[in-house]
Amino acid sequence: MTVVTRFAPSPTGRLHVGNLQQALRNWLFARAQGGRFVLRIDDTDAARSEERYVDAIRADLAWFGLSVDAEARQSARTTQYETRFAQLVEAGRIYPAYETAQELDLKRKVLLGRGLPPVYDGAALALTDAERATLERDGVRPHWRFRLDHAQPLAWDDLVRGPQRFDAATMSDPVIRRADGSWLYMLPSAIDDLELGISHVVRGEDHVSNTALQVQMFTAMGGAAPRFAHTPLLTGNEGKLSKRLGSLGVDHFREQGVEPAALRSLLARLGTSDPVEPLVDAASLVAGFDIGHVGRAPARFDEAELAQVNAKVVHQLPFAAVADRLPAGMDAVAWEAVRPNLARVADAESWWRVVEGPVDAVTPDEDRSYLSEAAGVADAMAWAGDPWHALTAALKERTGRKGKALFLPLRRALTGLDHGPDMAALLPLIGRERALDRLRRGT
Repeated sequence: MTVVTRFAPSPTGRLHVGNLQQALRNWLFARAQGGRFVLRIDDTDAARSEERYVDAIRADLAWFGLSVDAEARQSARTTQYETRFAQLVEAGRIYPAYETAQELDLKRKVLLGRGLPPVYDGAALALTDAERATLERDGVRPHWRFRLDHAQPLAWDDLVRGPQRFDAATMSDPVIRRADGSWLYMLPSAIDDLELGISHVVRGEDHVSNTALQVQMFTAMGGAAPRFAHTPLLTGNEGKLSKRLGSLGVDHFREQGVEPAALRSLLARLGTSDPVEPLVDAASLVAGFDIGHVGRAPARFDEAELAQVNAKVVHQLPFAAVADRLPAGMDAVAWEAVRPNLARVADAESWWRVVEGPVDAVTPDEDRSYLSEAAGVADAMAWAGDPWHALTAALKERTGRKGKALFLPLRRALTGLDHGPDMAALLPLIGRERALDRLRRGT
């Protein structure tokens, strides 16, 4: 069996971090099994769907590094839905119901008031043909429900949650089509999964009850349900589902200087028994992916943790991968010199300013004579090879200084900072003339 997974966003807004994790898990599952990953645009809600969001979804997945093998749009599949709908009506598995929203709400309140679950009573099934004809003649347009078979268990073996079983008698026959003819999520999604050959569905645990209802839809259509894996939803630092997570999308991460590889590395392992590793190559994530390692406990998304992973990813990036994002004049040697001190690629610009100058350095009085001597040594020595170690070795011999007393005044005068990249790598970038000028200014 060829493994085929899908990611099925609705183009009613931008993808957020929770969506990205589900897309990633489906992509990893498919790639790990040598299968295919399908993007399905769930745009049956014509009033809320917008083409700009379709374009944004594609762009966000591309930025995230998820290649798509095929794309389907629900708005282009209405003929298939109508065909299946007619077949299920003919088979008695879909029926019209005429209650208004107000009538249904009243029924729910009565049941709740009696301490009973608010399950639809199937009253529409008791209507005669004449009663239905009268309602329709009076202008009452029906909504449509899928008829659950109470003798058939709603059961599946979940790849994350284990064996799942629901009693159909405790669930309402789901509404699958509104009175205006528009579709709800349940039936079109099942039709698509069946006809697009989706073998596995990885989605959030908030869909568990949907799956319980959909398993009978697959049977009613004469097909086998995909294998399902329902994973916990992400939580925020406050320990509960966070509305803020809904605002954290690709634009936010780009603005924060987050590398796609860092976000992939965190989201791929978050909520699993595997350690988070800063893996630049997505192939390494694919090789180590196992859906069985996803736990049932909610996973906490922490931007501070993401920042740490991001820094570790940046420290691995080759010059070719970042060249178009570096300041003018910064070459591979300069990149490798400053890279270990960066949290984001954009931070390279501040270090390049240190190289090119000018720098604002404050020299304590007790170091002025030392810097004067350093300027003289630097002026007289050869700058080929390793000027930093040549300079410090000569100063150590002449002054007797060592450790921080030897190195720190030089670093301050040359960079204006107490810390930073290895001076052995940085000093050749600063160059002889700029270095001499900065040392002399410190006197």
